[in-house]
Amino acid sequence: MDRWTALDTEGELLTRRQMIAYGRRFARAGRGAWYSFAIEVVWQFLAQTTRFRVRGARNIPKSGGVLVASNHLSFADPTTLTAFCLAAGRVPRYLAKASLWQLPVVGRVMRSGRHIPVYRGAATAAEAYRDLVASVRAGECVAIFPEGTFSNDPDGWPMRGKTGVVRAALETGAPVIPVANWGTHHLLPSTAKFPHVLPRKTVDLVAGPPVDLSDLVGRELTRAVLEEATARIMAAITELLVSIRGETPSVAA
Repeated sequence: MDRWTALDTEGELLTRRQMIAYGRRFARAGRGAWYSFAIEVVWQFLAQTTRFRVRGARNIPKSGGVLVASNHLSFADPTTLTAFCLAAGRVPRYLAKASLWQLPVVGRVMRSGRHIPVYRGAATAAEAYRDLVASVRAGECVAIFPEGTFSNDPDGWPMRGKTGVVRAALETGAPVIPVANWGTHHLLPSTAKFPHVLPRKTVDLVAGPPVDLSDLVGRELTRAVLEEATARIMAAITELLVSIRGETPSVAA
């Protein structure tokens, strides 16, 4: 019987059987039909082509507004981060470029999942920020990549984060949970057109405790405050990545 929990296998490399059981733990309420369909299809692929090693999922709150902040190395990152959040009992929402909503099938998935479209231009960017804050205040789990793009560090260490999204954390007081996501760049390198499925790839996912921003919440959101909050988040993500890789960056990324 597949009677196990993520806690039972904390830090262990999951077998194929355990990967299938891991998917059975996914949160299902509130996913929407098309988002749910996409999750199930993608998970079947991941269960056969990857082996997860997970730690710290208990740090993701079971309820209430929360921001989950991860490093970014591959187009596969949202799929593995989504699985990690779902197994922790949360359905993640994402900020994504608005053009995805215009695609026939992908658009249905984005609307079904109540993701947040980001348009170009100052006015529409402000609308995306407003929707992000509203989503967090409504008790949603919003997954973010603070770097805004793939890391260009040659060794894969996180870059300096952008300050835009951290405003939502400081405005709402919602916890920010750092996550290190490592191994997706072997499954789907940023320059590859197709996944590299053989041999099976190992993906490590580790969540840490909430980043301490308590002294910054309620203060005027100056550039200095936003940069300090963002630096703390990126430092927490980097520290988790150090725990996975067993090495430290040679220089600040």
